[in-house]
Amino acid sequence: MTSHQTTQTMKPATAAKKLGVYLEATPAEFQEGVVSRSELSALQADPPEWLVELRRNGPHPRPVVAAKLGVSISGLARGGVTEALTTEQIEALKQELPEWLEKERATQAEVRKETVRIKEKNKEKEKGKDAKGDA
Repeated sequence: MTSHQTTQTMKPATAAKKLGVYLEATPAEFQEGVVSRSELSALQADPPEWLVELRRNGPHPRPVVAAKLGVSISGLARGGVTEALTTEQIEALKQELPEWLEKERATQAEVRKETVRIKEKNKEKEKGKDAKGDA
């Protein structure tokens, strides 16, 4: 019995997500085809000009926009940002610093602090369990 490997492929939407780009802004041939794992690796290792340009100037998908603004995706939605934004638009928002953005950044900072606090608390619990187990 011979085994042959089939090439693993993914939908363009999945590949765009892994590349951190907005699918609708990619070239038509990328949107219409399928992407193999080796093609994805090649795009990541040696990105073509269109990919470099998209990553630099956008439009960027919401997760990238949220990260660049320092807020959550939910925070973007609460702020009324539901579409992909270009780097220029993101920079303009940073300059304007609307009230919603300030508020969402503060919320995000609190979430991060709480995450660290919980992580530390869990670490202490584990240390306590280890100490009891050693006795």
